[in-house]
Amino acid sequence: MPPRWPRKPDRNDPEFRKLDDRMNFAIHVAIAAAINSGLWFVHNLKTTTWEWLPWLTASWTVVLLVHLIYIAAIANYTETPSKST
Repeated sequence: MPPRWPRKPDRNDPEFRKLDDRMNFAIHVAIAAAINSGLWFVHNLKTTTWEWLPWLTASWTVVLLVHLIYIAAIANYTETPSKST
């Protein structure tokens, strides 16, 4: 069941931005896990010699860790000031 948001979704809302970034991260982890596990399954089933597969897994893991560090420690979810025109 998808999460319910009690008000109109707006990227200027810091709580919504935080939730949206975390849901994006969860989607990225799910996509990475599905593709990576599928590749490893085929690799083991067919006994292929894919020397690039461990490098792909490691680099994808690094990208996901950087994404996690960004949303957990770097991202600023404070109220954005309104632009004066």
